[in-house]
Amino acid sequence: MINIANDHKSSRLTTTERPERGARHQAGIAVVPDTARSVTGTTATATRYLLAGIRLALGWVFLWAFLDKLFGLGRSTPAANAWLDGGSPTAGFLGKAATGPFAGFYHSIAGNVVVDGLFMAALLGIGAALILGIGMRIAAAAGALLTVMMWTAVLPPDTNPFMDDHLVYAAVLVVLALLSAGNTWGFGRRWAAIPLVQRHTWLT
Repeated sequence: MINIANDHKSSRLTTTERPERGARHQAGIAVVPDTARSVTGTTATATRYLLAGIRLALGWVFLWAFLDKLFGLGRSTPAANAWLDGGSPTAGFLGKAATGPFAGFYHSIAGNVVVDGLFMAALLGIGAALILGIGMRIAAAAGALLTVMMWTAVLPPDTNPFMDDHLVYAAVLVVLALLSAGNTWGFGRRWAAIPLVQRHTWLT
């Protein structure tokens, strides 16, 4: 290399020269210090726990929606409209709030007994699967489908030409499934070890 101080070439490091701080040299090749690998491991661990936290938070969003509509807990569903008391969990939103090109379709199915049952089953199943960390592929597919359908019911969104939180939820659900977020703070690994699940990987 060029020795700038003495303005002449030196072929290699001498035994008295020390390698750059934070790096080791083997056969003239710099080796990444151990600290870089430890930082990467720490980042991966932090990412796993962050994804698990997002999974639990999103699972609670779905599960709470189910509980609120089932018992009429007064957040978005008054007690008088509780599903257990004969209220419809879809009549209000699909029957009154649906707008845009699909409004006619959603108005026609609002309050239907079968639609109510499917909607509530989806909220419960998705919420429970996310919180437990099991069946993440099914939960992601069902949750993405449900949130995209809810997005089509309010087109165009009030505050954006096309994007709203429903599409973000759908994307997050897919990411959680792809990154096996159910394995941390969840029963994902135990679920995947069940023989039936091993034979049918779409259940993971």
